[in-house]
Amino acid sequence: MQVLAGSDPMLADWLADWRTRARVFEHEVAKVVLGQERVIRLLTIAVFARGHVLLEGDVGVGKTTLLRAMARAIGGTYERVEGTIDLMPTDLVYDARIGDDGRPRVDPGPLLRRGNDLSIFFFNEINRARPQVHALLLRLMAEGTVAAFGREHHFPHLQVFADRNRVEREETFELPAAARDRFFMEVQVKAPADAASRRALIFDPRFHHMDQLIAGVATDVLDHTCLDQVARAIQNGVHASDAIAAYTVALWDAVRAPDAAGIVLPGVRMDRLVQGGASPRGMSFLVRAARVRAWLEGRDMIVPEDLRAVFPEVMAHRIFFDPVYEMRREEIAGALCRAAFETVPAP
Repeated sequence: MQVLAGSDPMLADWLADWRTRARVFEHEVAKVVLGQERVIRLLTIAVFARGHVLLEGDVGVGKTTLLRAMARAIGGTYERVEGTIDLMPTDLVYDARIGDDGRPRVDPGPLLRRGNDLSIFFFNEINRARPQVHALLLRLMAEGTVAAFGREHHFPHLQVFADRNRVEREETFELPAAARDRFFMEVQVKAPADAASRRALIFDPRFHHMDQLIAGVATDVLDHTCLDQVARAIQNGVHASDAIAAYTVALWDAVRAPDAAGIVLPGVRMDRLVQGGASPRGMSFLVRAARVRAWLEGRDMIVPEDLRAVFPEVMAHRIFFDPVYEMRREEIAGALCRAAFETVPAP
């Protein structure tokens, strides 16, 4: 599908059609993961902003189910890799084994076996893998390419998702700040809070068979080959007023220098809390996400609520604390993001 240039009404109709598809996409994914409406909306924003996502959450809360449902509804192909202490970068691109004839064979690995149709690549427990593996993944995220078999392979439609093992500390390699900054969002996936969803997940047999559950998701709701084109149209078509631009910069200043902004958090020395972060790249990601959120809400202009709706997931992991506060990161980062919006006057 092509955008018809030079015709704003036709472009608006085209984007409206894609907004309808986005809502159908959310509905289809919601059929297999209960009580995760906010998570689904955030991942939909990431899909249409073409950003990679780091998922946070306990084991068994449905992250894999969620991504498999997304991949089926988006179209293209899906691959998953498990992070392990002995995983090497070559294991992502080559599959070395002994063939049936007893001879060594080298076949394409999980990144390459699907060709350039790969749309979702899920790296499970990324912090179990070594930094060398992280480096390969970061190149893939930044450039969409991998060198293997004597040539460069391109993945024009690829979106990377990863999650971390937050429980075990032995034999894990935490992502450095620069690596985490490559992720467009960090999204918390928790067990649903409402009792009805909890009961259904425990007692409804439909949720006990993942393959059957995923098979109930409509296929190819979104054409994955068009998503980059749609994303560019959204970014060009949703605008920000001068007042919103000033407001966004003021929020940036507030999380970079909360003491100067007058923010006070209980039990925290504000003059030493923030050591750095919240880079221009992070702020550009914030605006990208806010534009997509505005588009999903049917607007062509960013409003303060668009920024608020995506701020913690886009910005919190880009704010680097004094080591004494790092163990309380989740609590303090959330409080700091809320305090920024309470302190900075909205236009």
